[in-house]
Amino acid sequence: MKTDRLLGILTVLLRQDKTTARELAEKFEVSKRTIVRDVQALCLAGFPVLTEQGAGGGISLMEGFTLDRTLLTAKELRAVLTGLKSLDSVSGDNKYRTLMQKLGASAPETLAAGEHVLIDLSSYYKQSLAPKISLLQAAMENSYRVRFSYLNRGGESERVVEPYYLIFQWSSWYLYAYCEARQGYRLFKLNRMDALTLLPERFEPRAPAPPDLSAERVFPTAIEAEVLFDASAAWRLCEEFGRKSFTVREDGRLYFRFGFADAENLFTWLLSFGAAATLCEPKALRNEFLRFVSGILRNYEER
Repeated sequence: MKTDRLLGILTVLLRQDKTTARELAEKFEVSKRTIVRDVQALCLAGFPVLTEQGAGGGISLMEGFTLDRTLLTAKELRAVLTGLKSLDSVSGDNKYRTLMQKLGASAPETLAAGEHVLIDLSSYYKQSLAPKISLLQAAMENSYRVRFSYLNRGGESERVVEPYYLIFQWSSWYLYAYCEARQGYRLFKLNRMDALTLLPERFEPRAPAPPDLSAERVFPTAIEAEVLFDASAAWRLCEEFGRKSFTVREDGRLYFRFGFADAENLFTWLLSFGAAATLCEPKALRNEFLRFVSGILRNYEER
């Protein structure tokens, strides 16, 4: 990923007097154009990177520039490694090990004794997810459009997009991209993508701000629901919303209040609790919920 590569380029420049864009491109397996953009990004970040054209030229750091060796403590380096290993859990390879070797860092095993956090971002769909993430990373780093078919509530449609961010949130992976069909930025769930293809034409990046992924923005509340649960449902409520999401009544039942984006989302969630959940408010939805359940029962009636 770009941040990892910038750190790698900076480390190479600290370890040797001069290098070239071609050497860096080969080392980090990207195009020379990408390296040029990375050097510009380092300059904008305040690092004194110098470039010289012609014979004997190359890329170097201003003479006398050094980084404080305490920039990363052992504890902080372990945190970096933990984050990199979490990315390996979805990429299907050991990129963090390769990156550490390129940075000239100690073997990760030397820090194993101090590690206490293990993060696995993979899922049941790891085999299909890893190739998608790899292709989208290549598309974003080199500004290539991608095409895919996408399945949502309205059906399946063909999309061509400019990819900008890969996001892991709400236990799933998403792509934040500019959709040509919708003429705007959209969030696409990777598991709903099919036939993902890298297109040959590049695009001029629009440099969008990172998306607002707050729950209020992505899942706006339309319904304030009040539900009574049997005590047996406490573990589910704790897991999904935290221990303070409900109060225990004198009769032992659990009072729960939360906002939902729409009735269908609320109904399907309530059904997952079976008879352990009773919808109290809004009262106007109780009859609608009854019709929803009756429609399911009809599928099982003897004909």
